[in-house]
Amino acid sequence: MSAATEVTVPDIGDFDAVPIIEVHVKPGDRVNEDDPVVTLESDKATMDVPSPMAGVVRDVPVKVGDHVQKGTVIMHVEPGDGALAQPPSLVEQQEPAPTPAVPAPTPAAPAASRAAPAPTPAAPASAAPAGGSPDPGSAHAGPSVRRLAREFGIDLSAIGGTGPKGRITKDDVLAFLRGPSAAPAAAAAAPASGIPEIPAQDFSKFGPIEIKPLPRIKKLSGPHLHRSWLNVPHVTHHDEADITEIDSYRKELDTAAKADGYRVTLLAFLIKAVVSGLKQFPDVNSSLAPEKDSLILKQYYNIGIAVDTPDGLVVPVLKDADRKGITTLSKELGAVSARARDGKLSAPDLQGGTFTISSLGGIGGTGFTPIVNAPEVAIMGVVRARTAPVWNGESFAPRLMLPLSLSYDHRVIDGALAARFTRHVCDLLVDVRRLLL
Repeated sequence: MSAATEVTVPDIGDFDAVPIIEVHVKPGDRVNEDDPVVTLESDKATMDVPSPMAGVVRDVPVKVGDHVQKGTVIMHVEPGDGALAQPPSLVEQQEPAPTPAVPAPTPAAPAASRAAPAPTPAAPASAAPAGGSPDPGSAHAGPSVRRLAREFGIDLSAIGGTGPKGRITKDDVLAFLRGPSAAPAAAAAAPASGIPEIPAQDFSKFGPIEIKPLPRIKKLSGPHLHRSWLNVPHVTHHDEADITEIDSYRKELDTAAKADGYRVTLLAFLIKAVVSGLKQFPDVNSSLAPEKDSLILKQYYNIGIAVDTPDGLVVPVLKDADRKGITTLSKELGAVSARARDGKLSAPDLQGGTFTISSLGGIGGTGFTPIVNAPEVAIMGVVRARTAPVWNGESFAPRLMLPLSLSYDHRVIDGALAARFTRHVCDLLVDVRRLLL
C-alpha cells in the first residue's frame, strides 16, 4: 500500500476558524485532481478546497460543522487512479429518479399543485436516492448552487445536473423548485429571483461544438465581477497624459536595470502618480460602508495590478506603494507577475487592495471600461501609448500620449472628482520631477 498524502487547508487569508458546510468525499472514494474535498463558508465567501492529486481517499478526519484554518488536515489520499468520471457519476445514477418522481397525479390534481407549490419539490427529494440516504455532499455542484439549495431546503442529490459532465446548475435548482407543473409560470417567476438567466440553447444543432471547461481563475473571478457590475453604478472617465519626457527617462532606467535582471516599465511611474492622486483625493482611496451611509477612508496605499496569465486575469496587490521608489516597484512588479503566471500567488498576495490598475499597454487598444474591483470604488485602465500631433501654442509637435480610463462608483465619486483625479495623474506623468513633490 502506498503512503497516503496529507491534504490540508490552504492559505485562506485572515480567517482563523472557518466552518465546513459540505464534505464531498468519504473513505474509499476515488478522486481526481481538483475535485472538491470540502466546502468552507466564511462571512465573505464560500470556497471549495480541491484535492491536489488523483487517488483513493483513505480517511476524512473532519465533518460538517467543524471549524478549520490554514494547515488543518482534511483528508489523506493514496496516490493512484482517480474516479472514472467526475462526481456527476452519482448524479447520473439519480437522473432516472425524476421519471417516477414526475407522477401522473400531478396533472390530475392541478388544484392541489397550485394551492401548495412549495411541497412539490419535496416529494422527489425524499424518493430520489435509489439506494440509501441522501448524500448532498456528493452532488456535483459549485458553492453558489449549494448555497441556493440550502436556502430553499432542497436536497441536491435529488437533482439531475444539466451542466458539463452532469454538473448541477442554478437553473437545475430553480427548475426543481418550480416542479414539473410549474413550467407555464416559469416566465413570471424568473424576474422575482433577480435578473433572468439567458435561455439555454443546444448549439450542436447548428454545427460542431467543443466543451472547454473554464479555468479555475475565471470560475472564481467571474462571480466577483458579475456581483460588482450588478451592485456598482459604473461610470468611466477618459483622459490622456503626455508621457514623452517621462518615457525617455524610463528608457534610461530600463537600460541600466537590464544588467541587474529586472525591467523598468511605465507602470511603476503610473503607480507613483496614482498614489499621489489618492493622497490628494482621499475619497478615491475609500470603500462604501456596508450600511451605505458613510465612507471608510483608508490611510494606506495598496495598489492592485491586473496581470494576464494563461488561465485569466489575477490581481496581485503591491502593499505600501507610497513608501517605495521606482526601482523597488519595478522589481516587485516583475516578481509578482512571474508568480502570477506560474500560479504561485498566495491569498495574502491578492488581499488588501485600495485601488486597481488594469494595463493593456502591451497589447493595444484606444480605451476601455474596466469593472470596479469592489469594495474598492475606482479602477484605472491603461492602453498602449501612441504618438500624436499636439498643438504647443505655435505649431503641432509629435508627442507620446497615454490614454487613461477611470471607472468609478458613482455613489462615492462624481464626475467632477473623477475628472480632477485623472487630470492630477496625467499632469504628474508629464514631468517626472513632479513625482518627487
